[in-house]
Amino acid sequence: MDLDVLIVFGTMLLGGLAFSPIGRAVADRLRGKADHEPNEELEELRDQVAALRAQVAELAERQDFTERLLAQVKKEKALPGSGVDG
Repeated sequence: MDLDVLIVFGTMLLGGLAFSPIGRAVADRLRGKADHEPNEELEELRDQVAALRAQVAELAERQDFTERLLAQVKKEKALPGSGVDG
């Protein structure tokens, strides 16, 4: 008799789980469906990478400018005939 009760209870439990939101989510996952579009997430990541690239390019330009400015100051401060041309 205990086995019959266990079978009935287990069947009810599995049936309830199958029609619950968790059961539907598991079924969707098994079928290959997802709640969110991976393309949206991918597009967001691409936008972030593009923004980072722009920031890195701007920093590189600023560094180049600073290096040129420092080289110019060093050249102007060098003593004539010291052999320092920049």
